[in-house]
Amino acid sequence: MLPYKSISLTAHHHSDGLNPGQKMALSFIGFGFLLQLVYWLGFRSEGAGLWLWSSIGLVSAGSLWYTINQYKNTLPGIKNNHNWLSSLTSRGSLAWILAIFLTGFYILLYWYPEFLGLAKEGENNRGLVALFDPLSFGLKGKPASQWFVYGALYTLIILLLGIKFIYKYRHNKYQVYRTISIMFFQTAIAFILPEIMQSLNKPYYDFKNIWPLNYYFFFDWNIDAMMAAGTFGYFMLFWGILSFLVITPVLTYFYGKRWYCSWVCGCGGLAETAGDPFRHLSDKSLKAWKIERWVIHSVLVFVVLMTVSVLVTRFFGIRNIFLIDSGTLSHVYGFLIGAAFSGVVGVGFYPLLGSRVWCRFGCPMAAYLGILQRFSFKLPWKKEAVRMSKFRITTNGSQCISCGNCSTYCEMGIDVKAYAQRQEDIVRASCVGCGICSAVCPRGVLRLENL
Repeated sequence: MLPYKSISLTAHHHSDGLNPGQKMALSFIGFGFLLQLVYWLGFRSEGAGLWLWSSIGLVSAGSLWYTINQYKNTLPGIKNNHNWLSSLTSRGSLAWILAIFLTGFYILLYWYPEFLGLAKEGENNRGLVALFDPLSFGLKGKPASQWFVYGALYTLIILLLGIKFIYKYRHNKYQVYRTISIMFFQTAIAFILPEIMQSLNKPYYDFKNIWPLNYYFFFDWNIDAMMAAGTFGYFMLFWGILSFLVITPVLTYFYGKRWYCSWVCGCGGLAETAGDPFRHLSDKSLKAWKIERWVIHSVLVFVVLMTVSVLVTRFFGIRNIFLIDSGTLSHVYGFLIGAAFSGVVGVGFYPLLGSRVWCRFGCPMAAYLGILQRFSFKLPWKKEAVRMSKFRITTNGSQCISCGNCSTYCEMGIDVKAYAQRQEDIVRASCVGCGICSAVCPRGVLRLENL
């Protein structure tokens, strides 16, 4: 038997070892990103089409090649080997570098887009924004904005890492189907359709982005834009109201919050694909759970009060219903929650705090769905309380061997093992029904069910 130190060194060496195919694949990915960086940092504007498609082609080919090489000869089952031995996935130096890069990119995107090459009115884009002009002209006949660049990169990442996720979890049909759903909704509904609508002089609208996550839905400028679009605009207004009042409660009753958070939402889609290597970093402590409940429900209250204030101002002309000007209130929410929390912290901190920081602590839609999923009410004519959702994770605790896989890989910070050991069903408001806890369980203790 080897000494403990030798075993540790051997395991670490194995976790960092790459075969020749993986090295070549990473070379493709690196060169593809290098093309984008050269175009961006050189503030170029000519030949954007060739640079764009060359970089996307290299990154895509390298990503697919790496995925196949990584998982093609593996046995059935979930592969989370060596996560705590890699610098990138154990809060090491690579994780900090990535976190700083992502956080910095989001800060530039939200508040300093001129450094990405966004042009002033009457001028041509340059740099990274200009690189995506050919794609933007193809979809909507207009130059790219920083938000178009963000949407294109966001979608590309979900597609490429979604394929990686599917190949990694290919032996689990639930994971395959929900990942395909995420890829479809992000590509077709969140990215392509709104851009095409703009080319037809219709308002930009993501049909899957539901209030209260879509916090600006009831803002004056958004309502006016929809009403100015005629019949189709009124349909968008009707769809938005119907979505959170009727569609959301009904689907949550039958399927829990997973129908949205794990099958439709773009934030959840990025967390599941790009954030998959970091899911084990989520804090499972009781203290984190207490903070989570206070913060996420405070955000929900904030967005409700802001929306009421905006609507009262619109229809009654009262701007200070909560002693704060409705415009100031909406501006504060947009800056603190809509930008800094959901974007900068929500994605930038993946390598440090796990992949669902925004979903756990900030998303008002997750809070709304969690209330529908978690609570029950008593009807006078029924003996038992009526649950607001039929979804739960059932446990067969007698089979639990306390391996801890379920708790380790729960991205929402739920100590699943503790529930299993007590033979209790998991009915946590925060559970997004991703099913990973069930997938990594070696004994089949956990099941996602609609009772």
